[in-house]
Amino acid sequence: MTDTAPSLTELLKDAPSNWGKWGPDDEVGSLNYLGPEQVIAAAGLIRSGKVFPIQRLIGDPKGDPVWPSRKPAVRTQIMDESTWDSEDAPAFPGGLHYADDKIEAFLQGSTQYDALGHVWYDGKLWNGYDARSTVGGMDKASVEPIADRGVVGRAVLLDMARFRDKDYLDSAETFTHEDLVACAKQQGVEIRKRDILLIRTNYLQKFFDVGDEFYENFCEPGLIYSPELVHWFADMEIPNLVTDTIANEVTTDPETGVALTLHNALMRNLGVAFTEIVDLEELAADSAQDGVYDVFYAAAPLKVSQGSGSPVNPLVIK
Repeated sequence: MTDTAPSLTELLKDAPSNWGKWGPDDEVGSLNYLGPEQVIAAAGLIRSGKVFPIQRLIGDPKGDPVWPSRKPAVRTQIMDESTWDSEDAPAFPGGLHYADDKIEAFLQGSTQYDALGHVWYDGKLWNGYDARSTVGGMDKASVEPIADRGVVGRAVLLDMARFRDKDYLDSAETFTHEDLVACAKQQGVEIRKRDILLIRTNYLQKFFDVGDEFYENFCEPGLIYSPELVHWFADMEIPNLVTDTIANEVTTDPETGVALTLHNALMRNLGVAFTEIVDLEELAADSAQDGVYDVFYAAAPLKVSQGSGSPVNPLVIK
């Protein structure tokens, strides 16, 4: 790691950009690659009718893995049968009782979609929007436009943990786009243009194994930045990167020392949608048995006005 990390401005000065490609008002970026043709083609991948919801449980008794600066969701019971122990309990014709509860949570504290304006540098968000448009809520490139359109297409599961013959990848372990292609080849599947990428590391199993020690010297495994990788994403017109880690990439680049480079090179510059903290275990086990790694994928984050992200329960159908 270098003693002084370069600025993102310097590091990405020659990086490809999709700003303006879909007009000056675009807020969904590379998801524009997923049109009716991709939806219809993806529907043809449904063979067995098996459905895999890939959201992780909110309020898991074993804990919820979240980015270190965030706290897990807190669910509070507001009403239950004990409410009617009180003499002033509400009374409904017919004797109805009910339960009610609420949740306090970071919008990105569970399986979630990032808004394209979630990260930035040089005072500019995706598509050149002014970073001041985030003050008090995201006026531009929020998660709402993604929720309004939904995400449907062909997805390819890339089981990097099995590819490297590990239960889960190690902290700070990296891989490249060439590794993704090699993994796909070993699995007998082809990564095609406009495919949604589902990458399994099973790294969050470590959270459930070791508890709070998970956050010591925190550095997740994942894709590592290179100009070649970014050009590959651009050339392949990848619309959506979906992983089972908290941040979809190696947290801090071991070569440059820069944090979350791909959030900027891919999301901010190319408009690639990021989906994080998914649970791919049941799907991966099933694919290891039947050898099917290309699947129908559909997701719709919650419609949150001005939100920088939103919980989601994507569906994978075989």
